[in-house]
Amino acid sequence: MTDTTGTLDEALERLHTTGPERGGWLTNHAPMAVEALVHHGQAPAVHRWLDHYAPKLEELPPPHTPVTAGTWREALGDPARITDWTRFFSRELADRPWRSVLAEWWPRLLPGIAGGATHPVIRTGHAVRTLLTTGETAPRRAELAHALGYWAARHQPLPPLTPLGTAPTAAAALDSVPPVPEQEGGIRARLAQLTAFPVWGEAPDPDRAKELLTELVTAATHRYASHGHGEPIMLVHAATAPNAVLRALPALPRELWAPSVAAAWAAAAAVTAAYTPREAAPYAGTGLSPEEVFERAAAHGDDHTIKFTDTALDVGGPLALAAAVRSIDLNPPAL
Repeated sequence: MTDTTGTLDEALERLHTTGPERGGWLTNHAPMAVEALVHHGQAPAVHRWLDHYAPKLEELPPPHTPVTAGTWREALGDPARITDWTRFFSRELADRPWRSVLAEWWPRLLPGIAGGATHPVIRTGHAVRTLLTTGETAPRRAELAHALGYWAARHQPLPPLTPLGTAPTAAAALDSVPPVPEQEGGIRARLAQLTAFPVWGEAPDPDRAKELLTELVTAATHRYASHGHGEPIMLVHAATAPNAVLRALPALPRELWAPSVAAAWAAAAAVTAAYTPREAAPYAGTGLSPEEVFERAAAHGDDHTIKFTDTALDVGGPLALAAAVRSIDLNPPAL
């Protein structure tokens, strides 16, 4: 949906004075949530939502040493360099078309897709959707710089993984992901326990990449309806992370589509392994329309719920809407 109110740019300008994290690790979800609200026609609610969320936020962290084309490798994955990275991408996006910058950095950042609990790639997906669908403005280019900078600073490859048997579908693959032995503590401790994933979507032809990503996002969204109770906040990322990749696909060269599927699968499987419950739970359907479901999510106010419902509406259909309502029911309201 085209934003003719200027609300998104106003909100992004407010947010670009704040850092991508708070409390040393927790993610600033506001840029993603306000983009989703505007995209689904909830622009009038944005500033009220942001006023409620803003007291949680912190200032941008201080810079250290500038990142350059010759020194970026040593800064990759260093969270102390978040502001250095953001400034680097701001310079890059000032001098070159944003698609060119994204195409250059996507394959460099993709191996670290799980870093920051997948929030950096999700923020990037929201930024790219805006640039593709609503036009290019200075705040929207700046948002891409912040998103890519966050991803570079939190870049974290997964440990080496042994391939298990090949799964015929994305749903079967997610069902076959072995849970980590100790589902306790933060996501970094959980991801360190990963040892093996089922094989799915391996080396697809570029023409199939969109189809496979769509299948993965759909399967993860549907699975939340029956398994989201395992960890209602964190399990939304099994769907929202691959959907961020899917949203970026049209802006990327075709030769990057196949590796994007592999990375999206790794992200969804990692989150699933870290938080999936041992047993499924019953859930109810919903007679609400997509617009009504998103209105409920916006009124609920939880940032993860808003973003997951945004993805569920991309998937569409009764089961995706039921999963969105499940997220509204499981997560504590924020407003």
